[in-house]
Amino acid sequence: MDLRRPIKYQWRLFLPLVVLLWTLIATLAIYTYRSEKEFREKHLNEDLRLINSRVINAYENDMELKPFMNFISQYYEKSEFNGIRMSVYQEDGTLLYCIGTPIPTHIDGEYTPEFAKMLDRGYGTSFRRSSVEDDNPYYFFGVRKSADDKIFVLTAMPYTETLVKAMAVDKGIWLVFVPVALIVTLFAYLSTRYLGKNVALLHSFASKAAAGADLTDDEQSFPHDELGDISRKIVSLYKDKTEAIERSEREHRIALKANEEKLRVTKQLANNINHELKTPVGVIKGYLDTLAGHPEMDEASRERFIEKAQGHMSRLCNMLNDLSSITRLEEGGAGVMKERVDFYDLLSNVSAEIESIKLNNGVRFEFDVPIDCYVLGNYNLLYGMVVNLIRNADFHSKGTMCAIKLIGDNSREYRFSFYDDGTGVGEEHLPHLFDRFYRIDKGRSRKVGGTGLGLPIVKNTMLVMGGTIKVRNRQPHGLEFVFSLSKWMSASGKA
Repeated sequence: MDLRRPIKYQWRLFLPLVVLLWTLIATLAIYTYRSEKEFREKHLNEDLRLINSRVINAYENDMELKPFMNFISQYYEKSEFNGIRMSVYQEDGTLLYCIGTPIPTHIDGEYTPEFAKMLDRGYGTSFRRSSVEDDNPYYFFGVRKSADDKIFVLTAMPYTETLVKAMAVDKGIWLVFVPVALIVTLFAYLSTRYLGKNVALLHSFASKAAAGADLTDDEQSFPHDELGDISRKIVSLYKDKTEAIERSEREHRIALKANEEKLRVTKQLANNINHELKTPVGVIKGYLDTLAGHPEMDEASRERFIEKAQGHMSRLCNMLNDLSSITRLEEGGAGVMKERVDFYDLLSNVSAEIESIKLNNGVRFEFDVPIDCYVLGNYNLLYGMVVNLIRNADFHSKGTMCAIKLIGDNSREYRFSFYDDGTGVGEEHLPHLFDRFYRIDKGRSRKVGGTGLGLPIVKNTMLVMGGTIKVRNRQPHGLEFVFSLSKWMSASGKA
């Protein structure tokens, strides 16, 4: 089993960043230290050169060198230059004056490093072990020659504790770099912690999402910056996807339920159709069997039997036509072409052709709509809907008239009322009037020739047209159907 724990994203950012920053700070500190050290050495060399230049100036001004050199020695007493050695040589190598142990120009038959440099460029310095003293083995040596090349001034500064302190780099430099390094480290930690927080939140979100936990408040946890915005968008996209999946699953469940309901309705419809067809088919068969079994039947009885069989055959044909209409509306509603329909003209044609509709009770039809009433729909379907409403009023209302009236409109649709002056129906029947084969008085409905499919055709027509229809009892009496139809809009958006 692997016991290694993965390093957090914050530390994977923090550690390399700190290493880089500390490397830069250390490099800068080392560079500063060396620069400071070189500066102090250069300053010491310049001081030695200055001392040598003063001796040469005294020589060029014809001053006594020994008293002057003694003055210089006393002048630098108790300073970092305390214990300075000085020697003055002629061009032939003769020692003229000396303070302290003479400084040689040669070591083992060769020029000293500083003297060799002087011969090349007029002055020279070096840091080396003394060849003539052992108590203070290390010295800073400096040499300079006069302008006329007559004399050489050599100086040597013992590397004493005082000089060491003077040459030492100020430790205060670390009082700057150390706090800077700590501040930089703290800044790096806070920055990476800030960045790592977003990554940790995303990781937590992913874990919750995988576990199916509640993600309601996760978007509020992210900071308000670019990374936080990206994180919130990722969370939002995930939630949108989850909602889409849930919506799809919900729609699938609804579709399954609708399909189950459709199967149930289809089964019920088949049973209803079987029941409704049995009566006229059975009656027609009975009349035909009687006619076939009694050839001696008198002509009057024969004509009566044939007339009754034709009536039931007509009812059977009407039922089959209505079933065909409902099937077309349910299965092909999406493919119905909609166009501008002059509803006033349609109602005028229905009124003019009312006698051809073959109403049993001769109910009167009226309408009250504006002449310029244009709706979006299908002329034939709307014509059939109005005819079915009139037939329903004629068959069942027990009234003398029915009418269609415009009762309201808005920018999108018209609202119409179809009503009669009949007796209305019981409130318990209103929710079922659009059900197939539903009859309030089953015996009377069959007697007058109703199929029980007229109002279902009306409702399905309204669904295909994109409208709505409701039924209610009308005061003081009668039945009222309130339905809506979309206004026809021109290309400019005007009705």
